Formats: sequence, structure tokens, C-alpha cells
Amino acid sequence: MGHYSLFQMWEPHRQSLIKGHLFYVEQARKRLLSQFNDIEGEADKAAESWLDANKTRFDPDFHDPGDFYESARDEGIEFYQLLYEMRDRTRLSVVAGMYHEWDKHLRKWLTDEIRHWHSGEAVSGKVWTVDFGKLADLMDSLGWRVRDQAYFLKLDACRLVVNVYKHGKGNSFDELKEKYPEYLPDLLSKISEDFLGLGYLDYTHLVVSESQLQGFSDAIVAFWKNVPKDILDHEDLEMPDWFARAISVDQQTASHQQGGLNP
Repeated sequence: MGHYSLFQMWEPHRQSLIKGHLFYVEQARKRLLSQFNDIEGEADKAAESWLDANKTRFDPDFHDPGDFYESARDEGIEFYQLLYEMRDRTRLSVVAGMYHEWDKHLRKWLTDEIRHWHSGEAVSGKVWTVDFGKLADLMDSLGWRVRDQAYFLKLDACRLVVNVYKHGKGNSFDELKEKYPEYLPDLLSKISEDFLGLGYLDYTHLVVSESQLQGFSDAIVAFWKNVPKDILDHEDLEMPDWFARAISVDQQTASHQQGGLNP
């Protein structure tokens, strides 16, 4: 096929993808995450509200004021903890949303470009269902060495974080714990070194900080910026086995259909 272009990234489309992603992150911060900017203040107000709601129950002849203030303090602490956990879950939801959008845009771009030089549903179906590692194999085989790029590890970590957030315990959790333990902070190790290496951590310890969210966002932008304008066919091109098999299936299907039309 010579130097036929297999994949092309139209510059306005690239900029549209980046702009859409940045808009999502900006608005998620403004409309969702900003609501958790003053957790301590809101916890104090919850304690004050408890005191106000229960003041009619206070009888100085029978009650110790210290007990009431302690109960209000407990109410504030519980409110703080619940709001803190909600903030962490909201941030994870934001991460999951931006990852899934990036993933869908990538697969759509790949299948749209493939349709310019290949027809058949097997290839398209595979591109939409294989994991990110297999897509990386495809891109590497085309000469676009995504695994060598700084953003790859961030995207790989983001994939695992999203899977653990969605599914909890499983292979993704084990892989995340082994490769990227920074997303499973060991809080007890900060209290005592005796907790180090006990392996007690589970999926409930999953946390993404604001800076880690930004790191994921930066990786997505870097990925889109790194997409080659043109990915050309070349003589020594060797597609991954899963892609080659899907092409073969489409070719056999087309051959059978053509054979069925002959008298």
C-alpha cells in the first residue's frame, strides 16, 4: 500500500477534544468539588445546629453542660467525616467521568479512521472491547510509541483507579496496589511503622488527591497533543495478533457474502 495514511488527526478535531476535556475538569471543580472547600466550617455549623436543636432538652438541674457540648462535638466530627468521604467519592467520580470520555473518544477516532481503509464489524467490535493495553500494542505497532511517553503511566494508573472505584476488589485492585500504591494511602503507617507491609489495605482505601486528579487531566491533554497528524502504512508493519485476527474474520465474512451472491 506504499505510504497510505492509516490514521489522521485533523487539527480542529484535536483542539476540540482538548477543549472539551478541559471544560469538563474546570466545570467539575467549579460546580462539584468547590462545594467541599470548607468542610471544617460546615462541621462546626453542624455542631452548632445540634446545640440549637437540642437546647430545649437541657435542664440545668439534671444535665451537665459539658455533656451537651461533647455531644455537639461528636455530631460535628461525624458530619466532617461523612462530608470528607463524600468529597473523596465525588473526586473519584470526576476522574471516572473524564477517563471514560477520553477512552470513548479514542476508540471512536480509531474506528472512524479504520473505516477509511477497512470494512467489516469484527475489527470495529474489537477496538471497542479490548483493554487499553491492547490498544497501546496497536499504536506501538504503527510506530506511535505511546508506552514510551511520560503520560502513559498516568493513563494506566487512571484506568486502574477507575476500575477499582467501579468494581472494588479484583485484579485491578491487585495491580494498582503493586504498581501505583500512592492511590491507596496507608494512613496507619503514619501513626506507627508497625503497620507497614501488613497488606491490610483494601479497595476502601482508594483515594485521589487534587494534585493526582490534575496529573490525570494533564496526561489526557498530553496524549491528545501527542497523537501524530498522520500515521502511515509501511512495509514492515506488523499488527498485533488480536487486530490481525479480526481483519481476517472480516475478510472471510466478506468472501462468504460475495460467494453467496454468485449464481
